[in-house]
Amino acid sequence: MSTCNIDHTLEDVVKKLQSQETFLPKELYRNAVQFLEAERTQPTLNEFFHLLKKYDLASEEEQQKRNLAMEELFQA
Repeated sequence: MSTCNIDHTLEDVVKKLQSQETFLPKELYRNAVQFLEAERTQPTLNEFFHLLKKYDLASEEEQQKRNLAMEELFQA
């Protein structure tokens, strides 16, 4: 993942998640929605946004890596 200096709002992250819903595994999407129901720090929101960014264009291998990273983020 490339680093970005832009802070993404919760609204930005929710919109990005919704735009990628059809490409994410159903359970991962449900977990992501639950994850965003709690208050999150700015670095966490930024990290999650970038895991979702262009998810649909990523290779299957890259999507699997991102899925694991999201699961780890949800457990933190």
